[in-house]
Amino acid sequence: MDEETLRASKAWPITEALALLQRVERKPPAKGFVLFETGYGPSGLPHIGTFAEVFRTTLIRQAFHRLSDVPTKLYAFSDDMDGLRKLPDNIPHPEVILPFLQKPLTAIPDPFGTHESYGLNMNARLRAFLDRFGFDYEFKSATEEYRKGTFNEVLLRVLERHEAVADVVRPHLGPERRASYSPILPISPKSGRVLQVAIEECRPATGTVVFRDEDGTLTEVPVTDGRCKLQWRADWALRWTALEVDYEMSGKDLIDSVKLGSQICRVMGGTPPLGFTYELFLDENGEKISKSRGNGITIDEWLRYATPESLMLFLYRDPKKAKKLYFDAIPRNVDDYESFVAAFEGQVDKEKLGNPVWHIHDGKPPEGAVPINYSMLLNLASVVNAEDPEVLWGFIRQYSPKLTPESEPRLARLVDHAIAYYQDRVRPEKRHREPDATERAAMLELEAALAGLAEGTPGEAIQNEVYEIGKRHGFESLRDWFKALYEVLLGQEQGPRFGSFVALYGVANTRRLIREALGLPAAAVPGE
Repeated sequence: MDEETLRASKAWPITEALALLQRVERKPPAKGFVLFETGYGPSGLPHIGTFAEVFRTTLIRQAFHRLSDVPTKLYAFSDDMDGLRKLPDNIPHPEVILPFLQKPLTAIPDPFGTHESYGLNMNARLRAFLDRFGFDYEFKSATEEYRKGTFNEVLLRVLERHEAVADVVRPHLGPERRASYSPILPISPKSGRVLQVAIEECRPATGTVVFRDEDGTLTEVPVTDGRCKLQWRADWALRWTALEVDYEMSGKDLIDSVKLGSQICRVMGGTPPLGFTYELFLDENGEKISKSRGNGITIDEWLRYATPESLMLFLYRDPKKAKKLYFDAIPRNVDDYESFVAAFEGQVDKEKLGNPVWHIHDGKPPEGAVPINYSMLLNLASVVNAEDPEVLWGFIRQYSPKLTPESEPRLARLVDHAIAYYQDRVRPEKRHREPDATERAAMLELEAALAGLAEGTPGEAIQNEVYEIGKRHGFESLRDWFKALYEVLLGQEQGPRFGSFVALYGVANTRRLIREALGLPAAAVPGE
């Protein structure tokens, strides 16, 4: 891919990479590399929103590599030193951690019983699913970085400029919080809790702050080595400044915080990173997805029902547009991904850069198309009530004897996913209905027409016949005719391209399906 074509692309990862390149060319990073960062609040189980940020940042990083020889790194940063403010809704044994509220996440027992602390458990989960996708990143723990002194120099600077930093935030707080606000949050030597208290005195000469501990006693602690942490807006700016972060994206809900963090970063003597604002994921009710509530789809749920690449396609699309992240999005993204792969080989370079699979696979997507799409497999599983992949493979081999799990590994994956999706998501919701008089007459004619077709008749020929029958029976919209077929025969509102489905399922099997739905004897099908 030549650089001129690359630079002319309107694909958002390339657009972002070009903007970052301009920044780097104006001021090459003194640290010798360009630093991308993603942040993670480990107060609840990792969810797709967390994964999305790493994935999208990786796409920009890949595009940057094609435009520049400057080395890059990606830090996945966990705010595991934050005090736990409330109990998450989606963890077991909440009573275990209830006494530890306001303590750093790495100082709270693990309710799952597998790690030294709650924070370490959440960090392990984050790393596990990032590793599962092969992301190139360095994990950073706030607790470790504070304690080993990574932030000490900038923390002492914050101590010197305490009022200037506080003045950035105070106008955005309520009267009560404004009166006691400090960007420095001491950790009580007695209780271990992260305290949001007024700082009685800043002492830059000794590197300490004085505050009233929970028991009312005046207490002095260093601001360095993990004895204090910063309030989250200032903490974000602290990372930007101390680590010299060059790029970090964030959600729409943090627009104001990015502005404040950027101002604080400048007060600290740093340069705010470049980045863009992405829209939030919504659940099926249109509500924001939350780690603590556990609404929306988990990584494991998506990967039970679909391929990793389909998830990546969902995340690639329209990052600045709010999207509902719920189970109905899965089949469409699986099939769309395969369609993009099928189209890629025949595209010119400009078109390839506009194809999501170029970005998902860093310019090297798989070759060829799967011969049967996910939606078709899903509907086949629904009709035969499949629990075993071999049942579907029986129909697939009948449709095309050369297709096997060994010859078509991508198709084999789709078969397994389709059965899982059918069992969990479709079968419990299936609702067959009786046809009305017009629909019944049309289906009777369809069954009779199929009797005159041989097995192996192309799907397109069958589809044309279905169209003509719908027209002859006066459906105002052929969409209503196909909807009737789906609801009466499949027990669902949507379905596959019907002619292609018949070709895969078999003409005789489809005749049997129609007769059973209409209450006719199966013996009327010849050859049975």
